[in-house]
Amino acid sequence: MGRNKKKPFYENVRIEDIGAEGKALARVGEMVVFTSMAIPGDVVDLQVTKKRKRYSEAFIREYKAYSEDRIDAFCEHFGVCGGCKWQMLPYDKQLFYKQKQVSDQLTRIGRLKIPEVTPILGSEKNRFYRNKMEFTFSNKRWLTYDEVENGHEIQNSNALGFHVPGLYDKVIKIDKCWLQPDPSNKIRNFVYDYAIENNLSFFDIKEQKGFLRTMIVRTASTGELMIILTFYFEDREKREKLLNTLSEKFPEITSLLYVINPKGNDTITDQEIEVFAGREYILEEMEGLQFKIGAKSFYQTNSEQAYNLYKVTRDFAGLTGEETVYDLYTGTGTIANFVARNARKVVGIEYVPEAIEDAKVNASFNNINNTSFYAGDMKDVLNDDFVKENGKPEVVITDPPRAGMHADVVLTILRMAPERIVYVSCNPATQARDIAILDEFYQIEKIQPVDMFPHTHHVENVVLLRKKP
Repeated sequence: MGRNKKKPFYENVRIEDIGAEGKALARVGEMVVFTSMAIPGDVVDLQVTKKRKRYSEAFIREYKAYSEDRIDAFCEHFGVCGGCKWQMLPYDKQLFYKQKQVSDQLTRIGRLKIPEVTPILGSEKNRFYRNKMEFTFSNKRWLTYDEVENGHEIQNSNALGFHVPGLYDKVIKIDKCWLQPDPSNKIRNFVYDYAIENNLSFFDIKEQKGFLRTMIVRTASTGELMIILTFYFEDREKREKLLNTLSEKFPEITSLLYVINPKGNDTITDQEIEVFAGREYILEEMEGLQFKIGAKSFYQTNSEQAYNLYKVTRDFAGLTGEETVYDLYTGTGTIANFVARNARKVVGIEYVPEAIEDAKVNASFNNINNTSFYAGDMKDVLNDDFVKENGKPEVVITDPPRAGMHADVVLTILRMAPERIVYVSCNPATQARDIAILDEFYQIEKIQPVDMFPHTHHVENVVLLRKKP
C-alpha cells in the first residue's frame, strides 16, 4: 500500500500523550495528530486519513522505535479484536492516564475548579474480570494475514467470537478470551466443536440464513452460571440435542436458556426467552443482598469493582437514615437497593420498564420496604408534580448513560435543590458538561475515579457535589 499523496505523511513522530477516547496524541508543528495502537514514547510514521483545521487523524505506517513503557500483549487476538486495546501499556500506566482523563475532562470541558482527585481505584483483577460476554456465530470468519497470503482454499470459514471493529459481517474466531473466567472459554470452544462435528450452520448476517446465531455467557460471584443460545429459526431436534449435550457436559450451568430470533438484528431485548434447564435467573450477592440477574437484566460487568463503585457512591451520599434519596437512571435498582438500609426512603426512576420490574423484584427478594420505582423517560417523569408526590430529596444519585443527563433533568435537579448530588458517570466528558450547568449552585467536594474495565480507556468517575451556602 503506497502513501496517500493527497494527505500529509509524517515521519519519525514521537507520541506524547493519550487523549480523549484513549487515542494516542502527537504534535507536528501546530497540528495535533491522533492515532491508535500507540503509547507515549513510541516513534512512528503516520499517514493522515482525516484533516481538520486544528487536528488530524492518522494511522501508523511504521514503528521506528518503541516506548520504554511498552510491554508485550498477552492475547493472541490483540490488534484485530476490538477489545483490550491497552494491553501494551502496563496497568499502573493505564490507571495514570485514566485518572488524567478525569482531571482533564472536568477542567478543560467543564472549566471547573476541582479539588485534588482521589487516587483511582484499580481493579484487583485485570484479567478474567467480566461477568458477561456475548459471542457471535458467523460463516464468514476473519482470515489471518497468512491465510490470505498463501492463497490456499479455506476449509472452514465458520467462527464463534467477536465482530471485527468496523466490519459487521466478519467475526474473529476466539480460542481464548482473557476477559471472563472459566468455564466461559471451555463452553464456547465446546459449542463451536459440537457445531462443526454435527454440521450445524453458522449465521450469515448478509444473507440472513443459518441456524446458530449468538451465545451469551453470564457468571456471578456466587459461582452461578447462565448460558443463552440464540437460534435464527426453530429446529427442535437439533436445538434440543445441542442443549442436552451442553447441559450434560457442564452440569455447573445454573440457567440454560434459548431464544428463537428471526429478526434482522441480534438484540434479544424484545424477544421471548425460553428456559431449557434450571432457573430463569442467576444470583449475584453484595453485602448480604442478593440480586436476581435475568437474561435481559443490566448488571455492572465487573462484579468486584461494581461493589467498590457502590461503596464510594454510598459513602459520598453521606446518609444518616433520615434522607429521601432519588436514584436517577436506576437501571435494575442495584444502587437504590444497596443504599436503602442507610436512608429513610429511596425513589428510583428508569426508562426501561423491564429493568424497573427487576428492581422491584430485587427489593422484594431482599425484604427492602423503603424503595419505590418508576418507569418512564427521565425528562418526562421527573417533574414538579412527581417531586410533590414523592417528597423533596435531600440527596440525588444519578448514574446516566454515556450521553449524560438531558438538560431538562439537570434543570429539574436545580429546582429540587438537594443538599448533595452524587454523580456516577461512565463518561467524564458528558459528566463535566452536566456539572458545569450545576456549578453556579453546587461545588465539587470529592472526586473518585474507579477502573471497571482494565486494558481499555474507559473509566467510571464518581463526583460529590454539595450545595453552595
